[in-house]
Amino acid sequence: MKPAEIRDMSLEEMKAKEHELTKELFNLRMRHATNQLENPLKLRTIRKDVARIKTLIAEKGGAK
Repeated sequence: MKPAEIRDMSLEEMKAKEHELTKELFNLRMRHATNQLENPLKLRTIRKDVARIKTLIAEKGGAK
């Protein structure tokens, strides 16, 4: 996900997307632990997307 795409979202949408990606990251970690993950690089991309969203939430002043 590109930062420009994230900046176009509202604060509530960003928080919802962060929650969604965090759940997906958890599921990927579980699948990775049981050797059922086809693409392990997806873990890295999801982790980076979560970090991007958290950074942009803090930029907008939504971090509490």
